[in-house]
Amino acid sequence: MGITKPDSSTADASPSSMRSPIPDSLVPNPPSPTPYSLPPISLTVTAIKQFVYCPRIIYFTYCLPLKRPTTYKMQEGKLEHESNEERESRRSLRAYGLSEGERHFAVRLTSERLALTGVLDMVIVTPQELIPVEFKSSTGSLGLNHKYQLTAYAMLVEDWKDKAVRRGFVYFIPQKRAVEVAVTPNMRAFVKKALGDIRGMIAKEMIPEGTRHAGRCVDCEFKNYCNDRE
Repeated sequence: MGITKPDSSTADASPSSMRSPIPDSLVPNPPSPTPYSLPPISLTVTAIKQFVYCPRIIYFTYCLPLKRPTTYKMQEGKLEHESNEERESRRSLRAYGLSEGERHFAVRLTSERLALTGVLDMVIVTPQELIPVEFKSSTGSLGLNHKYQLTAYAMLVEDWKDKAVRRGFVYFIPQKRAVEVAVTPNMRAFVKKALGDIRGMIAKEMIPEGTRHAGRCVDCEFKNYCNDRE
């Protein structure tokens, strides 16, 4: 009786090659390619002030092809800023509680980290600290929009000089009065969140709710574009 030889294809096969194929449903999908990330929209410090004052100003400025009207109040404010800069250079620093310091005017600042730019009215440099100062031609009280605008400038100064800024001043020109503003971690966090909210609003191109303070609409250059405002 002859001996039957095993089939060579079966005899030589390894255990792994004899396993059943893996169902397609169990095969893991290849990792998705990382989506290309666009750089954040570059904003100005003025956008922070406007966003806190009324978010719709941001919408009309960035989302609609509108040329921003120049009001009489805006022109007067610009002229007053220019004349105050000349007077400020001759004053002492007593209004800021300082006996010494070097003043720099119209300082252009940029932060790639924040994707933020601005022109700061004045920076006072002392051996101990850097102090941002914003000039205001209004006669009202210090508003939140002023505080957060100054905080944004403080953050730009920090990136510029790589040195912490702990305070700044808002100088009211008509009253010749300097108001100190402490720059706190919470205020820095608010500015960062506001930058994200502004960029999100611009990307979605959705008109936001306007300010709850009707008095702010009286002299607003965009008043005619708000259908729900009288």
